[in-house]
Amino acid sequence: MKSEDAEPTAEAEPRASRSEERAAEAVKAGSEDTTAERGDGGTEPETGAAASAGRWNRLRRLPIGRPGSIALRSAAAILVGVSVACACYWYIQNDNSKDLLAAQEDARAAACRYAPVLANYDSKNLDAYFAAVGDGATGDWKKQFESTSAELREVLGQGQVTSATRDVQCAIRAGDEHSAEAIVIIGQTITSLGTKGKPAPGQLSMVMRLEKVGDRWLVNKVNSPLALPPQP
Repeated sequence: MKSEDAEPTAEAEPRASRSEERAAEAVKAGSEDTTAERGDGGTEPETGAAASAGRWNRLRRLPIGRPGSIALRSAAAILVGVSVACACYWYIQNDNSKDLLAAQEDARAAACRYAPVLANYDSKNLDAYFAAVGDGATGDWKKQFESTSAELREVLGQGQVTSATRDVQCAIRAGDEHSAEAIVIIGQTITSLGTKGKPAPGQLSMVMRLEKVGDRWLVNKVNSPLALPPQP
């Protein structure tokens, strides 16, 4: 009886030990789980903050996050374009103005050169005179002068008229790069039978219309020439 009673006691002790070990392991596991949960809960805020910061940095790098900079760059580009266009426009306008002024000056100079050709003549040598007048003429004026040259030759020859230019004043009244109108006043000294062979001052006023033919300005019309009588 005693030996039988001892056997169950010996078997019960190992079973109790195994139960205690399992309980200890369970407690340890529970403690580790709790610690892990606390650890996870403790790191959650740090991980969330890092993620938010990363997202914010990525958003800042996106173009849509800087509409103000894009608008400023667009406005600057537009202003540069407008400035270039204005500069080109004014450059062209200035260039055109220079060309117009140069053309008007050329026309004025041509009128001033042609005036003495008209006012210098000698009844004893009219061939050179008619040739010079015709060389600087074109259009209607050339036709008119050529059609009256015979009559003019006769009148000047009969009156033994000689004319010399004293001074010329000319100015452009209107014009462009291809045509112009010039006001011309010519001071003359005239000698003829009417002045009894003595030089007498006179004046010839006219409006010349000039046309650019090739690289030359030629007279194509003379409006209302007015020859004032010689002054005593």
